[in-house]
Amino acid sequence: MSAPQIRVAGHLGEFLQGRIGSGGPVALISVPCPAVAVAGWHRPGAGLSIHGSGQRLVTPERARRFVARLGLGLSGRVRLSAAMPAGGGAGASTATLVALARLAGADDPPETIARACIDAEGASDPLMFPEPEKLLWASREGRVLRRLPALPRIDVIGGFLGPGRRTDAGDLNFPDIGDLVEGWIAAARAGRAEALAEIAAASARRTLALRGPEGDPTDALARDLGAAGFVIGHTGSARGLLFVPGRIPKAAADALRAAGLRGIVRFQVGARV
Repeated sequence: MSAPQIRVAGHLGEFLQGRIGSGGPVALISVPCPAVAVAGWHRPGAGLSIHGSGQRLVTPERARRFVARLGLGLSGRVRLSAAMPAGGGAGASTATLVALARLAGADDPPETIARACIDAEGASDPLMFPEPEKLLWASREGRVLRRLPALPRIDVIGGFLGPGRRTDAGDLNFPDIGDLVEGWIAAARAGRAEALAEIAAASARRTLALRGPEGDPTDALARDLGAAGFVIGHTGSARGLLFVPGRIPKAAADALRAAGLRGIVRFQVGARV
């Protein structure tokens, strides 16, 4: 097995995540990250064996049950490799399921794959969609709440801080972000990268205040390095700093490592410059 047959990109936390209204659904807007992904290889054969590098992503039994939800089968030798830690808030679990669906030959609409992911885990990131950053996504329901405007270009540098924090599908203890959504839409339509970064930081601060961890250095790093804002994995260890294009300082990666972040990645989100 050489080049991967499929590659499913993950995300580096969320621009926004929280309840839409005090009793509304948990919703999020992902930060798609091409630098973290699950790659998959498949060699047909009898039975099903699943191999991985570094971490066990899924058992053969669970893989069979998942693809069966899509009316498919999968047999032979499967190898999966994740370029993100489990519990990192980078979508390893969802990306693994989407990779299995594609290796099994699924050509279903993304909504169908999302429903199968929800059935399997109770929560899902929107990684089966081609542009997840353009969706307000109900992560416990597997449905699109709103289609969002395209984003202007935002430069991101980040990594993972501390231990992983796996998503609990029954966890509804999130702050209300309903008031942030309309501002997000307006700023995206206007192509205002700095305003979007500030709104993302507001969401992250609300979650850190409610859920911790205490002493998180990301806000201070953003200020010290001149970032326009920052993002977090609201249920994981992902952390990222948001910059207007071309403004990431040369010292940023070293500063993040000094603060304890690992797995440093640098990438862009959005299209408009």
